[in-house]
Amino acid sequence: MLKGIHLTLMIGPAVPIPAPQSVVDAVTSVQVTSGKDRSGFQLTFAVSKKSALITTMLPAGYFDPMITRVIIIVTLGGMPNVLMDGIVTRQELQSSNEPGQSTFTVTGEDLSVLMDVVELTKPYPAMPDIAQVYATLAPYALFGIVPLAIPPFIPTVEIPTSRHQTQVGTDLSYVKMLAQRCGYVFYVEPGPLPGQSIAYFGPDIRIPIPQPALNVNMDAHTNVESLSFSLDGLAKKVRVFMILDPITGRVSIPIPVPNVNIFKPPLGLRPTPPSKIDFACRGAGLSPDKAARDILGFVINNADAISANGTLDVLRYGHVLRARLLVGVRGAGLAYDGLYYVETVTSNIKRGEYKQSFTLARDGLISNTPRVVT
Repeated sequence: MLKGIHLTLMIGPAVPIPAPQSVVDAVTSVQVTSGKDRSGFQLTFAVSKKSALITTMLPAGYFDPMITRVIIIVTLGGMPNVLMDGIVTRQELQSSNEPGQSTFTVTGEDLSVLMDVVELTKPYPAMPDIAQVYATLAPYALFGIVPLAIPPFIPTVEIPTSRHQTQVGTDLSYVKMLAQRCGYVFYVEPGPLPGQSIAYFGPDIRIPIPQPALNVNMDAHTNVESLSFSLDGLAKKVRVFMILDPITGRVSIPIPVPNVNIFKPPLGLRPTPPSKIDFACRGAGLSPDKAARDILGFVINNADAISANGTLDVLRYGHVLRARLLVGVRGAGLAYDGLYYVETVTSNIKRGEYKQSFTLARDGLISNTPRVVT
């Protein structure tokens, strides 16, 4: 690895242990992708006909899919960063006639893949959404998954004598359905300790503590290799919800709801105006609490009009860029400088190289902060 960067691999069923040195030495590349929904990883090893990976470990099931758990840790400047805690879902062996060119690749996803393998039918009588989330996630504490669930702002409970909620499908699809209905997000984030992951169910909150700034076109202070921006004029929209008048209960009243998220404060001084209008497919027939929940769900799940894509060298940046946090941008000009939300980060680690590609997003042009923290 690079000076100042140490890669740690832990592999094994259920509770991983440090990988043997022969496995670590055979690694040629590590790729980890962290995003809004799921995270994934890919490990590539250089192998030969006589290597232990092929003759012993592979036949013994060391990399068997859906059994093998992998933890990837990068230590930068003495600070460990858990990049991935996931399950192997696929393995590929590419044999070559050229000496030293054969490769063995394992691909996997974060621990949420364990919630997406068994389809169940489970009733949840007289249980609010938050209780259903905790009941669904409870069995996964065995894998070190700690639920962090925030109760919906408008709780709804069915009367058990009339009807009750029933899960039909996998645990992951059901929790994601609950999250989408409440305007929340659900994801499993590895760390902060090895063997521990956080299952977050709640609003997509932007933590107001930015990461070190990304500098472009700033001579000696430049710390990114590339950075490009785009503004989508069709990203914003207004949704019209129909409700029945409270007196007669027969006349529909349209209520336009703007695409504004109270949990995502504007990061641009000049927000992009909405250009599309659509109508909610249901609403007039819902009870007031369910209609309010649907409207709130739309308001929270707004879209950002500006996106940015770039790459950086971690040694030059000096930090490991993390997804789902804020980061500042400097040197891009008055319109595009300022704070952004980091949507996805892909780490690519090879011998002598650690680079990251990333996607940023925000709602409008011109920074609303007088200065970007370096």
